Amino acid sequence: MDRVQGLVSVVKAMVPRGAYFVPDQQFNMFHNIDRELYAVLVMNLCRDPVESLHCIALWLWLERVGFKKVVTKLLSLPRVLVNELADEALACLGVIHNEKVSPLSTRRNDTPLMQRLIDSELALPFFAKHRLIAVRGLAKLVNEVCMRALKDIMQQAVERKAHQSLADLSLYHQQQQRQHPRQVQVQPPLAARVPTPAPPRVQFGSLLAAAQTNEVHPDDRTIFVTFSKGYLVHEWEVREFFTRLYGNCIESLHMQDVMPNEQPLFARIVCHSPAAIEYILNGNVKAKFTINGKHVWARKFVPKRPKPVSPSPPPPPFNLPVSLGI
Repeated sequence: MDRVQGLVSVVKAMVPRGAYFVPDQQFNMFHNIDRELYAVLVMNLCRDPVESLHCIALWLWLERVGFKKVVTKLLSLPRVLVNELADEALACLGVIHNEKVSPLSTRRNDTPLMQRLIDSELALPFFAKHRLIAVRGLAKLVNEVCMRALKDIMQQAVERKAHQSLADLSLYHQQQQRQHPRQVQVQPPLAARVPTPAPPRVQFGSLLAAAQTNEVHPDDRTIFVTFSKGYLVHEWEVREFFTRLYGNCIESLHMQDVMPNEQPLFARIVCHSPAAIEYILNGNVKAKFTINGKHVWARKFVPKRPKPVSPSPPPPPFNLPVSLGI
């Protein structure tokens, strides 16, 4: 018996640590509450699947560095607060993954809900100060935990969003045909022209680009976005946000021209097609987004057309004085 136990000990010593494989079913059961919270984000709140996965990784990382029951507390909150906390998490992730941000340049009151959730003065400077540790910890959690525990829910969310985008584009084409029956070219059904939905952040931009059937003036495929004064939004943040959500939908991006010490308050995003605007605004006149914790409003760009110059009235007839006898 002693020899058997000794042999088992030798075998265990030879197997690398962490090499024991846990079946997916048991793994998912262990991460059941993490999966439940992720489903709330992507299914109930319709948030981006990839961004939501990184939010889960951030909250799990906070638990690992000492903040207790972050996920459990989040699940007990109303969904509107969960949505706001996800926005704050994205702001933290933006600081973590941006080496240009220093602890001194970040505010301590940009994560009020998170501070109340974990009962700590944790704020954006914390993530800027511990950037390297956070990057390594998040990468490990994303690769070893989140991608495995959440992959099936992510796939469902991606497929649902892809099917919804197809339906929206099909509806848009039907509306265009009713409004401009002579201008719309006859084409194969949309499903025959668009590739089958692929992994996240791949297909949405290509779908919108595929809807472009003819040349449209840039003004008619431009989105006008405005920023809140006092909350600086950089061009790279705008471009990264919309590209991450909607794929390759941006043809060009024009921030407001300001002096070096001034903050741009608006920008114009020229899309590849008018269908992109319909999809991004979701059929609304205005749409509100949160980019790294900063609110951004978007609407269709309305160019200022020059007023036509009305012709000048003819001058009154010139009559010579009667005294001249003419």
